[in-house]
Amino acid sequence: PPPEPRPEGLPPLDLLAPEAEVRADEAGIQAMARRLEQALAEFDVPARVVGVRIGPSVVQFAVEPGYIEKPTPEGPKRQKVRVAQILSLRRDLALALAVKRLRIQAPVPGRPYVGVEVPNPRMRVVRLRPLLESPAFRRLNRPLALALGRDTAGEPVVADLAAMPHLLVAGATGSGKSIFLQALTLTLVMNLPPKRLRLVLIDPKRVEMNRFQDLPHLLGPVEVEPKRILAVLQWLVAEMQRRYRLFEQRRVRDIESFHQKYPDREMPYIVVVIDELADLMMHAAEQVEAALVRLAQLARATGIHLVVATQRPSVDVITGLIKANFPARIAFQVAAAVDSRVILDQPGAEALLGRGDMLFLPPDAPAPIRVQGPYVDEEEIRRVVDFWKAQAGEPTRRAAWEALTEGEEDQAPPWDPLLEEAARIVVETQRANTSLLQRRLRIGYPRAARIMDQLERLGIVGPAKPGRRDREVLVEPGTPFHLGEPENPPPADG
Repeated sequence: PPPEPRPEGLPPLDLLAPEAEVRADEAGIQAMARRLEQALAEFDVPARVVGVRIGPSVVQFAVEPGYIEKPTPEGPKRQKVRVAQILSLRRDLALALAVKRLRIQAPVPGRPYVGVEVPNPRMRVVRLRPLLESPAFRRLNRPLALALGRDTAGEPVVADLAAMPHLLVAGATGSGKSIFLQALTLTLVMNLPPKRLRLVLIDPKRVEMNRFQDLPHLLGPVEVEPKRILAVLQWLVAEMQRRYRLFEQRRVRDIESFHQKYPDREMPYIVVVIDELADLMMHAAEQVEAALVRLAQLARATGIHLVVATQRPSVDVITGLIKANFPARIAFQVAAAVDSRVILDQPGAEALLGRGDMLFLPPDAPAPIRVQGPYVDEEEIRRVVDFWKAQAGEPTRRAAWEALTEGEEDQAPPWDPLLEEAARIVVETQRANTSLLQRRLRIGYPRAARIMDQLERLGIVGPAKPGRRDREVLVEPGTPFHLGEPENPPPADG
């Protein structure tokens, strides 16, 4: 069907590059299918190729296991070839087909065959424009619809960010994470104006998200400094709580019902994109983990959604609490099967091809879906950003969280009135963590975290270490110490 007309005020799809047509090498694929059947037969695993799915980066052969005859006292008995027998031949099949990487999906969910995936001899680049024009994307018809790419059959793969409701992305350096995040951001701004969508872009790597710096959808500049990023997360938690209070006053349960009941009042969705979680966890693991987990648990109803990416999928970065609250995950190529297990809870990502080849695990799917992500170049991003600048003007120059960061670099925060009591507790118990101070002093997390930072400045506790909840206590029990007079103590905030 012809593309439907775009709603007035949104960027035309002409700003995006079209997708080049690449004809499949059908003769070569058929020859590969015959070699696959022959290789299986040589290892006494009778099977036949019953179908072929040609995707942009991989070709999936549908292999139907056959039967083998086993002698029994009653005579020969036919027995179906076990899936594990085919799985154990992955390296031998890669050698027989002369391919660098081979992945076996056993079995394909809902199908009576095993999928053997090999690189497509004629790879093609997936572009964003045909995905946005596809009937699958139009049928989804959701504000936060995402065009993730094309599957192993070349069909568009779309998803609703609001239903996920948050997305965790991991993969090795150069596997295509940053390009995917740029395509995801471009998808959102192609379909929603600034009054309906606001973006918070966090980029400790400093180089990937600067292309969107002039986008009017931004709530503030692209944040790169760890101290300012902590203020961003603190502001997001406060904004979530403000929206919940408003929902309680208006007798609505979530942002969707708020929009239906008050169509004339603007409450935009907020999408937070974090391009590198490992740097933040290295700087302040406790505060970052607590803020992310709190947002992931509660922010869905308020229209705040997180997209978090890391190039180091290890347990000290993607902790158990973070994983439990991010059911939707994407794994790009990783170095080893253990990294794949951290992000997907199963191997497979180590056999991907890189350059946008990924495994998408939806919250309600039994197995991950292999997808080739879309590619967007700098020229496409520039054209879309220029369109929105012409339509909606310059972006917000003063960040919404600026009040939380002012003066931090110029002067140290004043001593907390409870600092001496906190120091006594830490030295007596020889334990130093924020949760302990919360319980013993009966205060909130932000204040306990500030006290812990002040104890570090005074040399009573050591710095936070990734993957460890407790800090090292540097003062022995019974050692006298003096904190000095508090400087302009702030009022207790409980």
